[in-house]
Amino acid sequence: MGAVPLATTGIRGSWEGTSTGALVEKAQSGDSKAFEALYRRLVGRVYALCLRMARDAQRAEELTQDVFVRAWERLGSFRGESKFTTWLHRLAVNVVLQDGRSKGRREAREELMADPGEYLGRVTEVFPGTRMDLERAIASLPEGARKVLVLRDVYGYKYDEIAKMQDVALGTVKAQIHRARKMMREKLK
Repeated sequence: MGAVPLATTGIRGSWEGTSTGALVEKAQSGDSKAFEALYRRLVGRVYALCLRMARDAQRAEELTQDVFVRAWERLGSFRGESKFTTWLHRLAVNVVLQDGRSKGRREAREELMADPGEYLGRVTEVFPGTRMDLERAIASLPEGARKVLVLRDVYGYKYDEIAKMQDVALGTVKAQIHRARKMMREKLK
């Protein structure tokens, strides 16, 4: 568990009133304290995304760390054409998807989480008041269906963007999303 505990992720000290853009500029010039402030400011969002996509709290923590390591390594490639949070979000999605592809090569078959309640417990810590039925239904979807549903319906990516991220045909993404929504309707009855 290398992640900073979520309860202590507030920005402390002189960075509190500093904009994300200013922190990015300082971090790009090599200021590791500014990057730490960015980490503390954004780790909760990145962790939530990783948790939703990975469905495993420990794996989500590891992926969150991977995202920030890659962000630090690639900070120079951020050109400011979009918000830093958008860039980081895309990086996080790519890290999780790449991890899934690697995992898929390592494992010949999909393994579902034995206890979706474990996932739900962690989600309620991060997002108190989250509608439990919805989170349980999302957590119980097969991995492919869950990922495309979260990317489309939770984060608002377009079908063609999801197809590029997943490296699959557009028709496949549309079919997966249709199937995932149908499964969600059944689960939420």
